[in-house]
Amino acid sequence: QVQLVESGGGLVQPGGSLRLSCAASGIIFSIYAMGWYRQAPGKQRELVAVITSGGSTNYADSVKGRFTISRDNAKNTVYLQMSSLKLEDTAVYYCNGRRIKDYWGQGTQVTVST
Repeated sequence: QVQLVESGGGLVQPGGSLRLSCAASGIIFSIYAMGWYRQAPGKQRELVAVITSGGSTNYADSVKGRFTISRDNAKNTVYLQMSSLKLEDTAVYYCNGRRIKDYWGQGTQVTVST
């Protein structure tokens, strides 16, 4: 059974930082592309960042220079380091694992507020 379990969300002030983690089980983690998506209220889910099995990364323009995605294949975990957070980063953040099929986590809430 495949499981992706996110953690690390919470409430943070603008300009602050958070690190999200996603622990995977039930897949050969190292061969999967892993990504972070987010969905704000009333909006469609959007790609935030992705890291391939080879370690190549890609980011949404809105987070470039502020967010960093990384992976630890020994721990079957992907991370999203978020810095200089803005109000508009508020959303539920979802972990995604993709090879032939997509797998999703349950999401973790990130709220940026004064």
